[in-house]
Amino acid sequence: MLAGAPLLPSAVHAAAPQVRTQSPGYHRMLLGDFEVTVLSDGTVPQTVSEVATRTTPERVRELLSRDHLADPVELSINAFVINTGTALVLVDTGVGGFFGPGVGGQLQQSLRAAGYQPEQIDVVLLTHIHSDHSGGLMSNVSRAFPNAILQVHAREAGFWLGRENTAKGPVDPKYFEEARAMVGPYQVAGKLKTFGDGDTLVPGIRAMSTPGHTPGHSAYVVESRGQRLALWGDLMHFGSVQLREPSVTVAYDIDERAAAAQRARAFTEAARRGDLIGLAHMPFPGLGRLSAEGKGYRWIPVNYSSGQRWQNAQGRAE
Repeated sequence: MLAGAPLLPSAVHAAAPQVRTQSPGYHRMLLGDFEVTVLSDGTVPQTVSEVATRTTPERVRELLSRDHLADPVELSINAFVINTGTALVLVDTGVGGFFGPGVGGQLQQSLRAAGYQPEQIDVVLLTHIHSDHSGGLMSNVSRAFPNAILQVHAREAGFWLGRENTAKGPVDPKYFEEARAMVGPYQVAGKLKTFGDGDTLVPGIRAMSTPGHTPGHSAYVVESRGQRLALWGDLMHFGSVQLREPSVTVAYDIDERAAAAQRARAFTEAARRGDLIGLAHMPFPGLGRLSAEGKGYRWIPVNYSSGQRWQNAQGRAE
């Protein structure tokens, strides 16, 4: 009987405890001569059927179910670092502590895990000044990126920082207060710089005006050696819904008609060109391409690379 029995340790050990956390989130890729690093700020749960507009809750739940999702859905909060070789540029900063503990707030951890320090950031570009994109600008009472110039579209700065706008339209006044709390210290320090439609902000990076979600919402086009990446910010929030029905808008859109028109235009062009796209709220790392599919679009996530062959690839390119 003993010969046929399994060999057991003299003492029974408890199973290893579950960890239930992710590693610091960053994803790196080459774009021509530029190195692009996507940073995860974590996720935020959203009840999509409550905030999606120009549709019905039933239709939203149906579209989510096609991707085996149910409300609330965890939306990624993604930011992007572009190392051009002469400048270190951060596009969007995550939510910081605005949404409370356990919701976002991981950007600084991800930045350091990716090998950078906040003091090294030369330029911060905001797609817009909503708190889940500007919330990481401050660390307590100090600027989180003390050496960086903060750049934002002139219309965006004028809307959120202009005192007269707090009483206009359906926008909750708290969003104006949050904008001033995050952007104001950079303005006081002389670190805020505004730009106009189509301006080149850093060699290889230019602004593309996409107003609608906010008055000065901007995408950024990054180009090097003929390769192109379009960073879209909040041109889309809910992939499972808005890829299939781009006309669906979101309650946070200040001008939903303009937001839907910008999305339709961007989708059409990106699918035609085959552009690589970076999105703030698609599942991390939020990089992929669009392919037209019926009346909607299919998301093709970027192929993962370990980076082990980058040295050879760079040598061949040169």
